[in-house]
Amino acid sequence: MAQGGLEGVVAAETALSLVEGERGELVIAGFPVAELALNATFEETAYLLWHGDLPDAAALEQFRSDLAARRNLPTIAFDVLAAAAARRADPMDALRMAAGLLGGSANDQEDAKTLFATFPTIVAAYWRLISGLDLVYPKADLRHAANYLYMIDGQVPSEERVRALEAYLNTVIDHGLNASTFTARVITSTGSDLVSAIVGAVGALKGPLHGGAPGPALDMVFEIGEASKAEAYLRRKIEAGEKLMGFGHRVYKVRDPRADVLAAAAERLFQRGGDRSMYELARSVEAVALRLLEEYKPGRRLQTNVEFYTALLLHGLGLQVPIFTPTFAVSRVGGWIAHSLEQRRANRIIRPQSVYIGPRDRKWVLVEERQPSGRAVV
Repeated sequence: MAQGGLEGVVAAETALSLVEGERGELVIAGFPVAELALNATFEETAYLLWHGDLPDAAALEQFRSDLAARRNLPTIAFDVLAAAAARRADPMDALRMAAGLLGGSANDQEDAKTLFATFPTIVAAYWRLISGLDLVYPKADLRHAANYLYMIDGQVPSEERVRALEAYLNTVIDHGLNASTFTARVITSTGSDLVSAIVGAVGALKGPLHGGAPGPALDMVFEIGEASKAEAYLRRKIEAGEKLMGFGHRVYKVRDPRADVLAAAAERLFQRGGDRSMYELARSVEAVALRLLEEYKPGRRLQTNVEFYTALLLHGLGLQVPIFTPTFAVSRVGGWIAHSLEQRRANRIIRPQSVYIGPRDRKWVLVEERQPSGRAVV
């Protein structure tokens, strides 16, 4: 029997991440997600996934230097971003268009570093273009996460902001065989180039069922506005059959472990700066939502997922909702690259079977003898 959405079907072996939905565990290259996310720089996490081990000091310095040297975009990419901004294209469309102009060296390792280094530049440049601001070009002496924040607002960020962003980037860099990662592996399995695989993954991530929940989760908190209004608001949504964004997950049947990591990172960020009342409101909304979900949907185990605290953390960093999903891509491109490289090392084209459910034994009818089908012409 065919499995809808390929649920439960094993399509690959990987040493990159382990998702244990029933136990609420995420392991990234051998590290529990909290161990990695709260300690590593983002460059260390990417290196780990690409090479299988953490870099020593010399290897890390060389890796950072290689990335910093590749942060600038080719002129044609800036031209495409400017044209996209003129027509107010969706930021994910702009990322997809510009990403297709990168790399092309026919060397996976070279293209991997170029893609990884330039995703932040694309997202930050496009945000400033559609905001009517002058471009801020990358600084080679800043770490990957720090440089992204710098290119967005033109200010060298504090270490607290950098560590908060790195915690987020480390947490979401890889998560099993999700839709965009699977897309990257399928494209790689055909023998196509790395840039094509990554562009395909961006297209998959754009879909709201995959990468579109952080913004609505934050909107919900803003709409509630005061903790005292949370229960009435959330009851109305649940009774109207609406989904509470930021709660429930396709894989995790208990609390998403990434939510705990980002909750801790958000708490530190808001304690050291930012709108503490916003953090307290979000925690209150979360508590009420969990209580009501258990009341209305007992046994469904609808717990807080990564999007809820993603929204809070990115808001605390000063990022705006339209670039929440592109910022996710700034992280996940590291995982897409790792999976593409892993697929390439032991490749076999991914070609699943399908179950035919259409008609059989139809007979040809001349066009002048055919009856109107009643279906609309597309």
